[in-house]
Amino acid sequence: MMRGLYSLLLRILSPLLLGWMALRARRAGGRWSVLGAARFGRYGRAASDPGAIWIHAVSLGETRAAHPLIRALLDRGHRVLLTHLTATGRAEGRRVYAAELADGRLRQDWLPYDFPGATRRFMRHHRPAVGVLIEREVWPNLVHAAGCAGVPLVLASARMSAASLRVTLRLGALLRPAYGALTRTYAQSLADARRLERAGARQVAVSGNFKFDLRLDRERMDRGAGFAARLGRRIVVIASTREGEDAPFVEAIRRELEQRRARGDDSDRPLLFILVPRHPERFDAAAALLRGAGLPHVRRSRLLELGGDGGTAVEACRDAAVILGDTLGEMAWYYACAQVAIVGGSFAPLGGQNFIEASAQGRPVLVGPHTAHFEQAVGDALAAGAIARAADPAQAVRQALRWLDDPAGLNRMGEAARDWVRQHAGAVARVVDGIEDLLARPPRRPPGT
Repeated sequence: MMRGLYSLLLRILSPLLLGWMALRARRAGGRWSVLGAARFGRYGRAASDPGAIWIHAVSLGETRAAHPLIRALLDRGHRVLLTHLTATGRAEGRRVYAAELADGRLRQDWLPYDFPGATRRFMRHHRPAVGVLIEREVWPNLVHAAGCAGVPLVLASARMSAASLRVTLRLGALLRPAYGALTRTYAQSLADARRLERAGARQVAVSGNFKFDLRLDRERMDRGAGFAARLGRRIVVIASTREGEDAPFVEAIRRELEQRRARGDDSDRPLLFILVPRHPERFDAAAALLRGAGLPHVRRSRLLELGGDGGTAVEACRDAAVILGDTLGEMAWYYACAQVAIVGGSFAPLGGQNFIEASAQGRPVLVGPHTAHFEQAVGDALAAGAIARAADPAQAVRQALRWLDDPAGLNRMGEAARDWVRQHAGAVARVVDGIEDLLARPPRRPPGT
């Protein structure tokens, strides 16, 4: 009943929803295919070979989070169907899995909108053996279509905040059956597991967070470390900043550099900041803020045009106070350049961004007060001495500079960060074992067959 009403409202409101998607696509850039046939489950090509493991990673963050799982499945000889909702997620998948796309081991497609017919056509066309939804992408019609097609669904590296649970419980008649239809749920933490059970999920286990199983990009790390060594400067990276965070960070950088120049205490190894906005549509706005603050800066894209990490790129940074990170897929390079990392998304009420990659590289990390999306990880990392919390961007920048003045303390905190990441690895192996257990079982017969 409720799913039927939901589907009716979805159809009635579809012009507004599609308009919102088109506006989002225009702001973000990239190819979104908002009105493309695949978005409605219509494919002008032959049906896929059945039996792939379907992984849905809605956007850039989920795509990155799913990398260890996808790589483990490919390494074990499985074929993968990877779907997305945003252009940034799709572009990341295309970049990382170019070789697998070329040889047919991995296939990409858009996830259709959650219309009943579109989701049915998606299942009929791709015929996956198992579906894996990353973190929290539970759509009522999608889950229903999977059940009708006999496709077991797994929610992996799942998280649910207290606020999300409240919303889910208010929509219980719609969402509770969707969560209840999941075959298995692998939660990031015990708190997530308890909330997911209250939401209706069954067969819930705590497996941990995929982000701890990341494979570090050693080639990019080596290039970043070499570039930093040639620069000979002390470097702080401010990564994954979100809406409303760039301006206060730029102001904090300006103030600290101005005060240090006035004291004459930044002549030995001058400071350099790397500012990396989370979304490409904000790169130009961040550049405008830097210009307005009078901060000399160079874009990472310009350094790549100059050869990337060689002498010409180093010379281009000679008078820069800031490198603006306006590229995608280079976070390993940015973290390798720096001695300290400040991770954004947590200095405005946005829930925080992934800081685990910085910790895995042994970088002391500062986060802000808003970390609801990573509450378990943040609590554990604080207890382990791997990260610290700052109240606002100004305090974060001041603390980062104090850490730079204490090399021994930096080393201790960096080792604590690496140890903390190693202790929490293993989520991917647990989920892969569960997926292969489902694959070994007799196929589920669709209802009515």
